[in-house]
Amino acid sequence: MNVYLVDGTYELFRHHFALPSHVTAGGREVAATRGVLGSLLGMLEGGTTHIGVATDHVIESFRNELWPGYKTSAGVDPRLLAQFTLLEEALEAMGVIVWPMVQFEADDALASAAALSTAETKVERVYICTPDKDLSQSVQGERVVQLNRRTRVVLDEAGVTAKFGVPPASIPDYLALVGDSADGYPGLPGFGARSAAAVLTRWAHFESFPEDCVAWDLNVPWPRKLCRTFHLERERAYLFRDLAKLRSGERLFDSVEVLRWRSPAPAFEQVARELEMPALAERANRLAAKRSA
Repeated sequence: MNVYLVDGTYELFRHHFALPSHVTAGGREVAATRGVLGSLLGMLEGGTTHIGVATDHVIESFRNELWPGYKTSAGVDPRLLAQFTLLEEALEAMGVIVWPMVQFEADDALASAAALSTAETKVERVYICTPDKDLSQSVQGERVVQLNRRTRVVLDEAGVTAKFGVPPASIPDYLALVGDSADGYPGLPGFGARSAAAVLTRWAHFESFPEDCVAWDLNVPWPRKLCRTFHLERERAYLFRDLAKLRSGERLFDSVEVLRWRSPAPAFEQVARELEMPALAERANRLAAKRSA
């Protein structure tokens, strides 16, 4: 079987900016929620059997305590923020497993779910459905891959290495050096994608970086200057790597079978009516009847 793990936060943002507004008769903006539900129903209609969705129920996480500049909900459209709870409730009614994260982030849930899924031999492949580069660290060979559902691009371990210049295991070190503007940390001065990839290709992780800058004899601009920068900024480098490193130890489920989609709950018809899109419930019911036949 194949398992699909979906970044619900990304999907909400994607549909919010891609779709025209839809305000219900009750005055609630629901366009992004409708878009995500329709998109995931499309996955199920296309043959997906096992699916789980992670959301940032609260945008802030433990990482905000580690770095004051880490991303927050400040500046996010309130009409979008208000749909997180709505989406979580709607997905649950649709029969889809949802992990609303509070202390940790949706990315941590996806990494944890991938680790739990691969522990079961009957799982052939895990698709982590997000373009977020943080999740590239969870890719394993050709068994755990990253799927960008918008572009349909799939990255296996070789694809991650080709894209970033480093294998999945070095992604947290890489992001610590180059920074991640989406998450709000700047990286180290002087390091770019090429130079970060060069040093990590040679030494893989910070712990292996030579103390002697003469040893930084690499085909990158100003290698000894980069060495001095790293050692001066060592504490920040390790902090940024800690921010980038996903926590994959959350026990989200005991068996991958809990991710098998079977049918919507009776409440989904009411949810679809409130979203002013009753066709969602009709599609889900048809699919459930087809699978149980």
